[in-house]
Amino acid sequence: MTREITQKLGSCYSGVVHDIMRAMGLRNFTLPVEITPLMPEKTLCGPAFTIEGRLDDTADGHQTLLEWTGLLSKAKSGHIWVCQPHTHDLAQMGELSAETLQKKGVLGCVLDGHVRDTNFLIDIGFQTWRRGHTPKDIVGRWLPTATDIAIQIEDVCINPGDFLLGDRDGMVRVPRAIVQDVTEKSITAMHTESKVREAIMQGVDPQQAYLEFGKF
Repeated sequence: MTREITQKLGSCYSGVVHDIMRAMGLRNFTLPVEITPLMPEKTLCGPAFTIEGRLDDTADGHQTLLEWTGLLSKAKSGHIWVCQPHTHDLAQMGELSAETLQKKGVLGCVLDGHVRDTNFLIDIGFQTWRRGHTPKDIVGRWLPTATDIAIQIEDVCINPGDFLLGDRDGMVRVPRAIVQDVTEKSITAMHTESKVREAIMQGVDPQQAYLEFGKF
């Protein structure tokens, strides 16, 4: 079921999903515009595997790498790696980590932070949403604190298993409890938009098209 929803929701675009959830009365589900895709042409969609962590300059290199590799081991196939690191100073994804996650079947990652080894991530097609880039890594400076918990990225709360859909326009979070309903409504809305588009191309006045189909 999760794979089917991922495929169906992934066939939608963020704008129509946004409009459906707005009409349902939901708020605070669009990630900040500063978090952007490394490959804008590539849609990323799937359920969230959530991670939280913190800066710790007292940790030694061995400890940080031991816990980081342990974190990679917990990653779930068919999910998106979604991290709130509570720092914008370090890279939270790089070459070996991305390759490991991709091998495990992880769909991509979303970070409220930075990445490095950017050319390699592009070469292997590991879609990464991030704030920016830096060569600084986590060694001796950062530790994970929890996985599969609710995390906050600005005003967006992401729970484990919530779905994310990101394309060139931005990324939205769809609560797991309503993802099937939102997906079906989004697909219906796209079909209606196609009818509006066809009517306008045939010379129908845009206001008339809106009144007839109830969408624009």
